Amino acid sequence: MRMLEGKVAIITGAGRGLGREEALAFAKHGCDIIVNDLVGSDEVVKDCQKLGVKAIANYNSVVDYNKTKEMVDQAIAEFGKLDIVVNNAGIIKDRMIFNMTEEEFDSVIAVSLKGTFNLTRHAAVYFREIGKDNPELGNFGRIINTASDSGLYGNVGQSNYGAAKSGIASFTIIIAREISKYATVNCVVPSARTKMTTDLTPKLIEWMNTKTQDGFDIFHPAHFPPLLVYLASDSAKNINGEVFRAIGDKVWVYRGWKAVKMIKNDRKTFNPEDLAKRVPTELMKDLPSKLEGVQTPELLLS
Repeated sequence: MRMLEGKVAIITGAGRGLGREEALAFAKHGCDIIVNDLVGSDEVVKDCQKLGVKAIANYNSVVDYNKTKEMVDQAIAEFGKLDIVVNNAGIIKDRMIFNMTEEEFDSVIAVSLKGTFNLTRHAAVYFREIGKDNPELGNFGRIINTASDSGLYGNVGQSNYGAAKSGIASFTIIIAREISKYATVNCVVPSARTKMTTDLTPKLIEWMNTKTQDGFDIFHPAHFPPLLVYLASDSAKNINGEVFRAIGDKVWVYRGWKAVKMIKNDRKTFNPEDLAKRVPTELMKDLPSKLEGVQTPELLLS
């Protein structure tokens, strides 16, 4: 069964890596696609067309607010409508904070976080206009944003990337509430073997080549797109404002920040001296690890 038959999608960062895999998976399920990337879009377009769908290349930068509006306009002009947006574009510029330049911070935030806002904003306007004109459509639109482990748990050397990606997760939860009448908005967190996770982060190469004893290639990028196909389909119309993580044959759902412990002071304002005594001995005692929930090799191999 082709779950996206007759749908139209914009996928950013789709010229290579996970974006390419996502485009191909959408095409296999009958979705026409605007393939957006600064490089590589033409080849992906050809591969999608071979799967029997219409696909068009777009080389606009997601950093440019007006250019992302052009993507939405292009989808409507070429295909008559827009159903799905996948915000996949992102860059990495690893650097410890004491060495990070302003450009290294700004560029990562611009592509990942602002780029997600730009396209989401224009798509939301379209979904709302169509939805108000035709209420029978319900929440027909789908927006899928992309976060990362760095945003969930924090990776040393990625304060720029992690800030952008955790921001995307929060952005998703808020926007999901704002446009729930017209569209669902969800966030996905991939862990897959791509040029970004190997060439740019060589320390991950061995980890990303992990296989189970029976040869299952845990981090193969093809394992990830089925989650997006589902979230983009009509079957997921009741899934909104969630953050999912997928690795290999496993999918998790996350629920953000939560309080894990509390101290109180019998209706009296804490003073600094009380806090100095009680925070380390009560509030911070026997806390769960900050990395609780991180998927270890043992868990992934199970």
